[in-house]
Amino acid sequence: MRLETVRFVVDDEAHADYHRAVWLLADALAVIGARDRVVPTLLALFEEVLPNRDHRLPLSSVPVKVWIAHEAGLPLLTDLPRDVTVELLTTPDAPLPSDPAGVRFWVPPFLSSGNVVNFAGKLADLRVIQLLSAGADAWVGRVPPGVTLHDARGVHSSSTSEWIVAAILAHVRDLPGFIRGQAAREWSYARYAPTDELAGKRVLIVGAGAIGEATAARLDPFDVSVVRVARTARPGVHGIDELPALLPEADVVVLIVPLTAETRGMVDADFLARMRDGALLVNAARGPVVDTAALTDALAGGRLAAAVDVTDPEPLPADHPLWEMPNFLLTPHVAGSVRGLMPRAYRLVGDQIRRYLAGQPLINEVRDGY
Repeated sequence: MRLETVRFVVDDEAHADYHRAVWLLADALAVIGARDRVVPTLLALFEEVLPNRDHRLPLSSVPVKVWIAHEAGLPLLTDLPRDVTVELLTTPDAPLPSDPAGVRFWVPPFLSSGNVVNFAGKLADLRVIQLLSAGADAWVGRVPPGVTLHDARGVHSSSTSEWIVAAILAHVRDLPGFIRGQAAREWSYARYAPTDELAGKRVLIVGAGAIGEATAARLDPFDVSVVRVARTARPGVHGIDELPALLPEADVVVLIVPLTAETRGMVDADFLARMRDGALLVNAARGPVVDTAALTDALAGGRLAAAVDVTDPEPLPADHPLWEMPNFLLTPHVAGSVRGLMPRAYRLVGDQIRRYLAGQPLINEVRDGY
């Protein structure tokens, strides 16, 4: 529970000083992890000293600085309270827009890693990191004390699920083969027709979060059977412990799980061996979820096919044998990179800033990698 709003009446001259004191006190208590235990007592003391509680003083009256990494986000955040200052810092290596003191809310670059993650430690007043990505693996365990981490769950549901369906259709209808034929100026009907079809296929979706559900919804009109798998079983969703028994029944296996200690290397030689002959593996999760060496061996034999938007390592080295395999479709981590990303993402950012200012819980907080 966030206790960053107080109710009391003071004269106009002292009003701002009380506000600022409570704000700084709440932040200090957050750093030492004691806010929820101590603040209620302090508020009770305020109410005893200042019994007239007819006026509510929200923390939005204290100036708050927000740094964002995308110029496209500036016109999308113009309706915030007047005490919020939004400044642009495209990368940590760029000149700072102002003194970092007072930066409480930070939106780092999309798909950040390395020096971007480390930069959070240089923002002494930082309280919230709002990612624009659905995955937070680069940040987990590296966020400074007193700072909460939030992902963009829901922002990428439409775009990534579109990519998944497009990748499946491209495979079953052999679009890569026809593209090769077009490049060779070959009328390739005899070479590739008749193709397979999506209708009647059994699709196993590993990861039943927002993107998994959006994928299931987009697959529904194609006359397929969808089976969902998640960390824990629930009505309509199988538990991850049931995966070995489900793999041999699936024509298509879609990966849309976060990268955690449990999912790293989840798709290994044994996983691939359990997949039925001719099955398609679709990876829209993170590259390290799949053992690249095991996948290479499985595809080299021609028994399976794969369509991936992510690899390990990433980018895939130019001399890697996967590039030349006809049963391998690769896109360069573009499933979420669509023209509608920034408007959707910064609607979330604006909503999160308003929640923070109002003392309300923020959504999409990342805990234990999820």
